[in-house]
Amino acid sequence: MAGEVPIEQLADDMFQVVSDSAGQKKLKAKDLTKAVIAKYGDKISKDDTKAAIKLLIDSGRCVYGYFGGSSIELPHTEASANE
Repeated sequence: MAGEVPIEQLADDMFQVVSDSAGQKKLKAKDLTKAVIAKYGDKISKDDTKAAIKLLIDSGRCVYGYFGGSSIELPHTEASANE
């Protein structure tokens, strides 16, 4: 039954996947969708995963990257921001 897992929880799980793969692999939205569907199975729908990705992007926790194809990444910090 879809919709049993809160969207915020899905977003947190997706953020963890993105964080774990940062600098190693660029993840597409499809990769994140597969990861949380593998974890929750029939408890979520693809619409739930789309809403979670939208929440991640809208909140600024993740951004879309477009180098070599569209991917979801952690936001980059500029070198001057560290001073």
